[in-house]
Amino acid sequence: MRFGPVPLDAAAGAVLAHAVPVPGGRLKKGHVLRDGDLAALAAAGLSEVIVARLEPGDVAEDAAALQLARALVPEPEAAGLRLEAPFTGRVNIRATGPGVVALDAAAIGRLNAVDPMITLATVPAWQRVTEGTMVGTVKIISYAVRAAALAAACAAGAAAMRRLPPVVEMADLIVTETAPGAAAAEERALRAVRDRVTRLGIALGATRVVAHRAEAVASAIRDSRAGMVLILTGSATSDIDDVVPAGLRAAGGEVIRFGMPVDPGNLLVLGRQGGRPVIGLPGCARSPALNGADWVLERLACGVTVSAEDIAAMGVGGLLKEIPTRPQPRDRARPA
Repeated sequence: MRFGPVPLDAAAGAVLAHAVPVPGGRLKKGHVLRDGDLAALAAAGLSEVIVARLEPGDVAEDAAALQLARALVPEPEAAGLRLEAPFTGRVNIRATGPGVVALDAAAIGRLNAVDPMITLATVPAWQRVTEGTMVGTVKIISYAVRAAALAAACAAGAAAMRRLPPVVEMADLIVTETAPGAAAAEERALRAVRDRVTRLGIALGATRVVAHRAEAVASAIRDSRAGMVLILTGSATSDIDDVVPAGLRAAGGEVIRFGMPVDPGNLLVLGRQGGRPVIGLPGCARSPALNGADWVLERLACGVTVSAEDIAAMGVGGLLKEIPTRPQPRDRARPA
């Protein structure tokens, strides 16, 4: 691609490199110049204009952006994504429903290393999405790129993006209370948990209120027939042998991990019983604000395995925005 000033009589078919006011309007940057445009530029008193001119082997920005997007998402319907029409060298990629975004980060890194003019920006891996959420945007920075570079970028990023829809149809909620009737004051907390589940398109099944005892938790877990069990405790879990981990084991389940390097969310319990996930929610799940439990719940709901090692790796980026309503905020009150 050649770039620079040219006389008007040599500018036909070139791409205008900057916006130019003309009588009756304005020619936009990126506009392909035609004979009528040249007359308008001459009427504006110009004798030359700065343009970009494609050469053999160049692919125009819109065509290049669409080609790369189609390589990233070769089967949009199967990938749960849709490609929007290209404009100014850009193609936006959006989710077609709820779920989480699975990305091949290494492949995307290789794609972005091919040529600085060929770019893909995405949301973080495993980001929760809903219908219409933009998950990525392809942008060709220059007016055209070399076909060889584009082919290399397409090969590097082939099928690197998809949306995983929820596979859990229903989740049950167990609420423990340390004193009879205490759960009656938990409506706001229950609403926050319900919202977490329903925004993924999962039905919230039974809500069972039980005493804050391991045997009561075990019985409620065994009675549940849902594909996922969530437990909101009246008192925070503080030990691997506390009520929720002990109750899970008593129900024939296993504890995968207690504690996570995400704050808010440290006191999460992750386990499994009968092949289905069981999550002991940290106290911060009473707030609708993002916390570590969201990262675990959303992935499990979409069929993504979450191991103890996966949780351990969440520490980088795991310092989330503080929740003002927490009873023990990070910052101690300073003396007056």
